[in-house]
Amino acid sequence: MGMSKHDLARKKQNLKVEIERLEKEARFDPLKKKPEIHERLAKLKAELAEA
Repeated sequence: MGMSKHDLARKKQNLKVEIERLEKEARFDPLKKKPEIHERLAKLKAELAEA
């Protein structure tokens, strides 16, 4: 069974909030000393593009 429109909208909004939070952290890490932040950000952006 698939997800309802409401569930999809909520998932998309949660992704946007998480991306916004990670972008703030990534701005303070321009030298990529914490690569997991940048990797997670890229993964979430790709996931949002699919949705």
